[in-house]
Amino acid sequence: MNWHAAPDIHQEITKIISRLRLGHLNPKNIFAFRSQGSRARARARIWGFPRIWQQALNQSPCYCLEVIAEKFDHLSSDNQRRILIHELLHIPQNFSGALLPHRHRKVIVGPRQVEALFKKLRKV
Repeated sequence: MNWHAAPDIHQEITKIISRLRLGHLNPKNIFAFRSQGSRARARARIWGFPRIWQQALNQSPCYCLEVIAEKFDHLSSDNQRRILIHELLHIPQNFSGALLPHRHRKVIVGPRQVEALFKKLRKV
């Protein structure tokens, strides 16, 4: 499997964060990659940076958002945005480097939440 920086994805993430006013997300600390050759069923995934590694490497919290080229690139731009919104929803409000599961207390990362934010994005 190969990973390459994806500046086009990072640009889209930055737009989404700005337009949806997701102030708790710092796009400078979200890195975008495009992978090829993955056997995963996912179209994209987000990787956190655990606190112990942050302390060991004296780094601030950050995230890597990976899109899997074979399953992501052929999608319409609307569906790509939906997927990016979904992955961004896994980042907690405190931007700690941790990740939220699909069901976490009152926070649910699911199709309803994604669609609501997508509709809001289209209005802006």
